[in-house]
Amino acid sequence: MMARMTADQYTLAPQGLLDHLDQGRLWSAPLTTDPTFDMAAAYERALAVRQLRIARGEVPRGYKVGFTNRTIWPRYNVFAPIWGTVWDTTLGLCDGEGSVSLARTCQPRLEPEVVFGMKATPAPAATLDQLFDAIDWVAPGFEIVQSHLPDWKFLPADTVADGALHARLLVGRRVPLRELADSAQALDQLLANAQAMLLKNDEPMDQGPGSNVLDSPLRALRHFVETLRACPGAPDLLAGDVVTTGTWTDAWPVAPGERWAARFSSPLPGLVVNFTG
Repeated sequence: MMARMTADQYTLAPQGLLDHLDQGRLWSAPLTTDPTFDMAAAYERALAVRQLRIARGEVPRGYKVGFTNRTIWPRYNVFAPIWGTVWDTTLGLCDGEGSVSLARTCQPRLEPEVVFGMKATPAPAATLDQLFDAIDWVAPGFEIVQSHLPDWKFLPADTVADGALHARLLVGRRVPLRELADSAQALDQLLANAQAMLLKNDEPMDQGPGSNVLDSPLRALRHFVETLRACPGAPDLLAGDVVTTGTWTDAWPVAPGERWAARFSSPLPGLVVNFTG
């Protein structure tokens, strides 16, 4: 007779990870209590969970890139970016203001970000110019991130296996790329020099520049493409995918009933989100 899994073994298994995600429950223990559970194992496990989600009918819509903001690395004990999948079930679109349900999220926090919409798969070893040619639009975004470990205490491999901490993504008004810049250099500088002010119920809470994100969101996109292609078994970036490139500020706890706004420097549009239960 097959031995019954322990609680920790169940959590570590792909179906266990997915069940905790669906139910919004904390894990019984960090996955990294197993000393063999490193970043390679974490991405392998995350890709196994991805296949379970596809098998039950969810559709991948792109990717999130996390921990691109170097200013908050010491706070979270993570010192390199990570990535995970964005789903049709986690993605919302709006023209400037939208609602997001926090139901079955786990310790949710909010991050103001810039999102790219892709019109083509980037060239191999893509330069910034080649990435620019593969982008369709740019938009403000709010990613709602979550952690299934208490008090957001984890090691990097835990975060990768935890869906790269992705819970929801609200994308605001999509601006055609050429309305913002006519070259990669111009877009890189525009986004690096831009500022984002984060407000809760109209009260300023935080602010940060685009340069916090690996020097600019466009450079964060290039780093992500290189990292994605170096991961065994990972699917490539496709036309129609969205990529959200990481927070410009710290990640802030959120709750139902709150209204948050991000005011980006012109010409980037702003974004407002209303949270429900």
